[in-house]
Amino acid sequence: MTVTATGTAEIDTPTNDTHAHGSLAKLILGATGIVFGDIGTSPIYAFRETFAGHHVLAPDALHVYGILSLIFWSMMIVVTLKYVSIIMLADNKGEGGSLALLALINRSTTGKRRWTAGIVMLGVFATALFYGDSMITPAISVLSAVEGLTTVNPDFQRWVIPLAVTILVGLFAIQKRGTARVGMLFGPVMLAYFATLAVLGVMHILDHPQVIAAMFNPLNAAKFFYLEPGRAFIAMGSVVLAITGAEALYADMGHFGRRPIKYSWLMLVMPALLLNYMGQGAMLLAQTPEMAAATVKNPFFFLAPDGLRLPLVILATMATIIASQAVISGAFSVTQQAIQLGFIPRLRILHTSETAAGQIYIPLINWALLAMVILLVVMFQSSSNLAAAYGIAVTGAMAIDTVLLAVVFFSLWKWPAWKAIPLIALFALIDFAYFGANLLKVPDGGWFPLLVGAIIFTFLTTWAAGRKLMLDRMKEASLPIDVFVKSASSSAARVPGTAVFMTSSAQGVPHALLHNLKHNKVLHERVFLLTVKIEDVPYVAEDKRIETKEHGSGFYRIIIRYGFMEEINVPRELAAIEDCGTTCRMIDTSFFLSRQTLIASPKPGMAIWRERLFSWMLRNAESAMEFFKLPTNRVVELGSQVEI
Repeated sequence: MTVTATGTAEIDTPTNDTHAHGSLAKLILGATGIVFGDIGTSPIYAFRETFAGHHVLAPDALHVYGILSLIFWSMMIVVTLKYVSIIMLADNKGEGGSLALLALINRSTTGKRRWTAGIVMLGVFATALFYGDSMITPAISVLSAVEGLTTVNPDFQRWVIPLAVTILVGLFAIQKRGTARVGMLFGPVMLAYFATLAVLGVMHILDHPQVIAAMFNPLNAAKFFYLEPGRAFIAMGSVVLAITGAEALYADMGHFGRRPIKYSWLMLVMPALLLNYMGQGAMLLAQTPEMAAATVKNPFFFLAPDGLRLPLVILATMATIIASQAVISGAFSVTQQAIQLGFIPRLRILHTSETAAGQIYIPLINWALLAMVILLVVMFQSSSNLAAAYGIAVTGAMAIDTVLLAVVFFSLWKWPAWKAIPLIALFALIDFAYFGANLLKVPDGGWFPLLVGAIIFTFLTTWAAGRKLMLDRMKEASLPIDVFVKSASSSAARVPGTAVFMTSSAQGVPHALLHNLKHNKVLHERVFLLTVKIEDVPYVAEDKRIETKEHGSGFYRIIIRYGFMEEINVPRELAAIEDCGTTCRMIDTSFFLSRQTLIASPKPGMAIWRERLFSWMLRNAESAMEFFKLPTNRVVELGSQVEI
């Protein structure tokens, strides 16, 4: 199986290309608000789950020092070294994320079959896991923040689920209005939130300053593993919650650029997070064992004095809403990329901003996510139960990123073995250790993201394989264009105007053209055979956008190229064509589309059940008319049957 997009550009070394615009300070503020919402809200539940989750740890010096050391070194190795310092160098023309990296690898390793098939499957599975993460993140984030109300008054417990569901419904309901206006508040709110994290942490570090040296000392983590190896390994399943959202730094790189994300992480976000974790540990160690046993059930909110706890709950809830918004927007962007690269059927995509092309809204994805998020909240009832399901998707995606990074090191950057192998070994050791620890959570809820990932992976691969199979079957029955032009131009009557026949293949005669000639027995004066190709680069230069070829007798082959991050608008591109006779006017132009009806058959290709699944997906895909922005009153659809 190969990626269905075709590529022409070449990238073999790291670039510093980015599409972010604005002053560095503004971009840093924007990155603080959007990129770090997920990892920034981790202190609300990560430390709590490590000590008071499904596998309880006593909040004593051995465990607190060991956990703090694990958190610090995980942040340094996984987030700072792996993602911020290395993976973000592997940008695809400024864009990041699993699919952008997959497209980059696929283009740069063309012809090297030993890489392609397996790497594509891994990249697709990472995308499938991302959707599971997109469902769990809003549920656990908002629920954990609302649960803070119980630290203000235990009687609020019965309102936690209804309030969390109400907030989530409201969040998803406003997606269609766009995030531009709300997004302006994200940066200042998250800036206040991270400042609050730091201040609360420092307040308690003063009560037990030993936590500072303890966090930075890797021997404390080693001592924990030496004395209690079983408990330490299990604890890793909760410690990883402190670095969830690390992959968002890479995925959002195209919006802000590498430098703003790097500076925001090193100068603001990471220090605030570390201070808060140290504060939570210091607070527990400064208390009596009895008090610590009660406090550890929600240490984040107990950092604040009684009178400030309710404002902290409100601020934390706002932060979790922002974190959820970032994940939802990310799901829209990933879906758009997957559609363009041929892994998901055409879906209805609405643009919510006239100036920012990246701000989109996909109704089907939005409401499907909302349904699953509400199901998670109602089914798991608490953020602690959801935490068991959270780590699998994150650690699985991180482990796949390490495999993809190995391909980047050896095939793209041509690093020598002595330089690449130690780093890959270090990242693999940590990633697979975290993934293994989270596998222990499968009975407690870890099955959910695995189930979601498996289902979505089946859909993605079925669509990609079925689409390739359908195109191959259609090519088998195609007629060479030059032969057709010679025979048809001399026998068919010609009528005024331009006919545009959309075809997925840049060779042969489209089925719609054959059907039109067979039934109507006429041809237009000018006939465009139009193919839209999605390149495996995010953006295509305007001078490489359109390729034309004349076949004589008024027939033209036209190829329009887009990047996988670009909006498709066929009429706009046709109006710019100047070397195919007169200017293309929509009032004189008719678009002919072929709508295939698939017939499942025992022919070699896919299993019958997958052929039927592909047929169902094809029937429910967004119409080509809307996807390509064709004028509704100028479109003619002609049906055909294809046996696969």
